[in-house]
Amino acid sequence: MSVSATLSKLQQAHQDGKLLESSLENATAYLQGGFLPEWGEASLAELAEKEAWDELNDRFYQTLKFGTGGMRSRTIGNVVTEAERGTPGPQETPEHAAVGSAMMNDFNVIRATIGLFNYCARHLEQKYGRREVPRLVIAHDVRHFSRHFTELAASVWTRLGGYAMIFDGPRSTPQLSFTVRYTKATAGIVMTASHNPSHDNGYKVYFEDGAQVVYPHAEGIIHEVYQIKLADTAQYLEKETTGVVTLPASADAAYMEVLQENLLDTEVFRRAQPKIVFSPIHGTGGVSAPQVLKNNGLEVSLVDAQMVQDSRFPTVKSPNPENAEALSQAIAQAKEIGAEVVLATDPDSDRMGAAVRDENGEMVLLTGNMIGSLLADYRINKLKEQGVLPRHGTKSAALIKTYVTTPLQAAIAEKNGLKVINTLTGFKWIGEKLRIYQEEIAEKVKAEQGIALDYDACSLEQRRQLALAHSTFYVFGGEESYGYLASDLVRDKDANAAVLMFAELAASLKDQGKTFSQYLDEIYLRYGYYLESLINIYYEGASGAQKIKNILESYRADAPKKLGDFDVTSFKDFGRQDLEDADGKEIPKQDFYFLELDNGYQFAVRGSGTEPKIKFYLFASEDVSEPAELDDVKDNVKQTLDKLAQAIEADARSRAEGGQ
Repeated sequence: MSVSATLSKLQQAHQDGKLLESSLENATAYLQGGFLPEWGEASLAELAEKEAWDELNDRFYQTLKFGTGGMRSRTIGNVVTEAERGTPGPQETPEHAAVGSAMMNDFNVIRATIGLFNYCARHLEQKYGRREVPRLVIAHDVRHFSRHFTELAASVWTRLGGYAMIFDGPRSTPQLSFTVRYTKATAGIVMTASHNPSHDNGYKVYFEDGAQVVYPHAEGIIHEVYQIKLADTAQYLEKETTGVVTLPASADAAYMEVLQENLLDTEVFRRAQPKIVFSPIHGTGGVSAPQVLKNNGLEVSLVDAQMVQDSRFPTVKSPNPENAEALSQAIAQAKEIGAEVVLATDPDSDRMGAAVRDENGEMVLLTGNMIGSLLADYRINKLKEQGVLPRHGTKSAALIKTYVTTPLQAAIAEKNGLKVINTLTGFKWIGEKLRIYQEEIAEKVKAEQGIALDYDACSLEQRRQLALAHSTFYVFGGEESYGYLASDLVRDKDANAAVLMFAELAASLKDQGKTFSQYLDEIYLRYGYYLESLINIYYEGASGAQKIKNILESYRADAPKKLGDFDVTSFKDFGRQDLEDADGKEIPKQDFYFLELDNGYQFAVRGSGTEPKIKFYLFASEDVSEPAELDDVKDNVKQTLDKLAQAIEADARSRAEGGQ
């Protein structure tokens, strides 16, 4: 079918009410843009011929947004055309990524990379007063088209006059964060959709500090990306990788050294060795995590079927360590061999889930909030024991968490005399804090000693002393969605490091003859009992995006006054109110709401930045000091929280349909 015939069918479908106005507009731009290869035209013709209007709406209802962190979307459609399938590659990967303005494909990757290059070139010229060659390092996970997108972006970068570095195979997101700093790159990219379904992929951007981009760079990059016309992508569709540099083994070794810095007590493994089962769930965690455990003399049993890097994630429904099902094979293996701990990482190894053996010998799952709280309490007390932190604490040391992470971690830090910083959701805000603290240190050292500090060349002990003396020592940070970080040389959540930190905690508890459950109860008795709940409401496609928008807008226009049996006593609108963190820094505006109820419980509302869903985070807490009361408090809190969750979800679904 000719282009004109395809356009005619699309126009008729729009007139018949089957194709959205925006879908017609974007599909027309693709067909008439002069950049679409033959297979792309054939793909659209096939979808029109099949009258696959839902598919065309999903592919073209919007232009894939390049947000503050990058972009993420489907790279394989619900309907795969024959032209896209072509000759499938390994693991059933189609020959071509799906055509569509809303899809993660070659055209959007090229457009984003040209925009990123232009911004980096301008940034360097402004910074140094002369033209410099922008340096880029790219990592990728195991997903469909991840390697292809990596080579394509590297090809574009070098053809534009930049210097591009890639790894010889899949690597984790935290390793990319570190490697940006290690190679002194101007920017970094990770091709990943984290733990999303297998049909998705993404493009995640980091800046020279190794953290995800934030203001002003994020906005500057977005502006540059949107200056690039789709027609400009045509000349870059053919890959040319002869000028692309493959990083040497020394880059991996340097990251492994930084992982080792996360240990506080290297001697504990001599006294106790927990038996660990590990799974990377087919992803990049298998590259570093097992090796760093073995380097410390630990016995690690690998889930062999999930050590295979596979884009389809064939042994799980979802490659997300937050989900119990994703850990089921590892837990079964732990039961079989008598292991005490199960650890699993997501495809790009920035999130870690865990299951542990309780006092009854049963394997129990820990939430991300529990894992973070356990690590925070252990590390703060261990640093006090070692004299790194003063016994009564100091406001020159901080725990950093997101607003949607359990308040228990704030209680732990505050009772130990530390500063608590709450940030918006997303680890980029924790990364930004680390950059600010590093810059404060450098400024004060320059003023006092007249020298330019090479922060990354300083030892761990030197960095700690500098931070305590001149700024803020970052003790630990995390978010409820199974992300944790304790190193200041990595600027994103690091599941490889979390695996090692959790192994140290497991060894310490084994050395003391304690279970994780017993330790967690001790924490509750010291700081109060805390319980969290998460509501995810999914709305797919174009119509789903509108429902999510309805909920968010209705909360702002008419926030709930009562939910179930509870009155709402406080409503914070982070998109409209001027709010500051504990350092006095203004919190950026975002469509995020935080509500408090008359019983002291709280909940937060936000749309997911990476998936088609809206999220409600619920927080409950009750004081408890006597061990005999703890079980009853746990039961009562859970029942109350369940009732609150039902009321919140019912209210949200009504708002999604336009009701209140």
